[in-house]
Amino acid sequence: MHVVATAGHVDHGKSALVRALTGSDPDRLEEEHRRGLSIQLGYAWTSLSEVGDLAFVDVPGHERFISTMLAGVGPVPAVLFVVAADDRWMPQAAEHLAALDALRVEHAVVAVTRSDLADPKPAAARAGAELSQTSLGGSPIVPVSSRTGSGLDELRARLVELVEGLPAADPRADVRLWIDRRFAIRGAGAVVTGTLPAGTVASGDTLSTGMGAVRVRGIESLKEKVDSMSGVARVALNVTGDVADLDTTRTLTTPGAFHWTEVLDVRVTSGEVERLPMLPMLHVGAHSVTARCRPLDGELVRLTLERPLPLRFGDRTLLRDPGNRQVWGARVLDPMPPPLRRRGAAVERAKALEEVTEEPDLVSEVARREVVDVDTLRRIGITEPSAATGSVVRAGHWLMSTDRAERTANQILRLVTEHDRERPLDRGLPVAVLAERLDLPSPELVAAALREPLHLDGGRVLASDDDTLPAELEQALAGLADDLAANPFSAPTADRLRELGLDATRTAAAAKSGRLLRLAPGIVLLPRADVRAVEQLSALPQPFTTSEARSRLGTSRRVVLPLLEHLDRAGLTRRLADNRRLVV
Repeated sequence: MHVVATAGHVDHGKSALVRALTGSDPDRLEEEHRRGLSIQLGYAWTSLSEVGDLAFVDVPGHERFISTMLAGVGPVPAVLFVVAADDRWMPQAAEHLAALDALRVEHAVVAVTRSDLADPKPAAARAGAELSQTSLGGSPIVPVSSRTGSGLDELRARLVELVEGLPAADPRADVRLWIDRRFAIRGAGAVVTGTLPAGTVASGDTLSTGMGAVRVRGIESLKEKVDSMSGVARVALNVTGDVADLDTTRTLTTPGAFHWTEVLDVRVTSGEVERLPMLPMLHVGAHSVTARCRPLDGELVRLTLERPLPLRFGDRTLLRDPGNRQVWGARVLDPMPPPLRRRGAAVERAKALEEVTEEPDLVSEVARREVVDVDTLRRIGITEPSAATGSVVRAGHWLMSTDRAERTANQILRLVTEHDRERPLDRGLPVAVLAERLDLPSPELVAAALREPLHLDGGRVLASDDDTLPAELEQALAGLADDLAANPFSAPTADRLRELGLDATRTAAAAKSGRLLRLAPGIVLLPRADVRAVEQLSALPQPFTTSEARSRLGTSRRVVLPLLEHLDRAGLTRRLADNRRLVV
């Protein structure tokens, strides 16, 4: 399906032209027929053999209904712009054109209606001149008569060319349905309608309202019930769940795929920024909300919305002065900006946004945020490129800028060096401790930022491979080696350890560095004493008792019990049910 919106001044024949093209009346209300003008959005459709179904969103042209008009054109990529041959260029035509230009709509066909009542050339020339200064410049212009049918075949041909030139919508994209109507049907419940620009909705799907969720009970498109529908398409969804939320959010999205924001930074793309009112209306999709405007610098502005909307980087929006209806185009640069708390923060923020282009750039986005997770980037419209880039440091689902990674590595080196200087017996710092001190959301980022001479060892970050212990500890270990030279399994007593200077802290440090074997508190042997013990125990008849092991090793029960337990844990011996053991 393809969807095209109408635009143009009131009573210039938009609805009549849609009726002539489709055979259906887009005006749904009795008052619309009585007054001869569109008040709400109307819909009609036809089938063109070359491109399939073509739906029209017929918008009102009266100045009082400009918000409704913008709701119709907001989610639609193409426009049928209508001017009348028997009337001059009118204010609402200019207002509609200004809005379309602000939204950067580029795909259009101009229909000069009532060509049977007046020469269409002057109106066509004026329309062409007006459009030439906008994003719709160069659009084909077709004189038509809805009454006689003149020109309708050519208009259909131009519409076929128009929709064939539209970019293809991605059926796998995240769903964001801007609701333009909500009503209730007896026996069915809540029904919402809107233009689905991309993605796919299926019966049974759960969609987010921003505050809650609804489940899709049924789908109708062009008055036909379907199991699923992909954009671009006009859809009506029968939903159940948190339907009360739809009174305020009026948008349905793929759960978890969008960031619902009340604060966003935008670049004004048309109009004089200096004339922006403090409280403009923001129009996006099919919705309008009041926004508070805070200039940053130049064409960059921060907006605070009266309610959250699911916005992404690159979204085109329109700002409108509700007093004089002047419009400004704006493009979303950041739907999740940092707070501005100190003096001069607005100017600094503007400098950070100056280089932001219209194309999503993961590297520059990560550079501005320094640390961010990929899910957050996806929600705001920044997707990771398939090709890896060396300008971003990856750690699990976290991304860090290279500048931040370099600063982090320097900070880690300083912290670890200071720690080792103050506590030489407890070298290095745990990655979790470093993450907390450096205000990083994950220890994975600490590990990813490490550079020489930093390295990870057993969950701790060390600043070097030098395992040299302090001189006094080396001296104590030398004394221990002398004591155990004659009998390697005769662990010194607690008093002797104190004499050697091997308190609990130094013992733990030496054991951690592999310079002694710590069997239990206050019981230590030299490294590889366990291996030598197994060699001695292998000479015993198997299995052997604890007493036999004590005698073979020439040690005491105080030492042999924790030694045997250590051997069991290491898988060097196996304890039997009768408390005897086997060398494995």
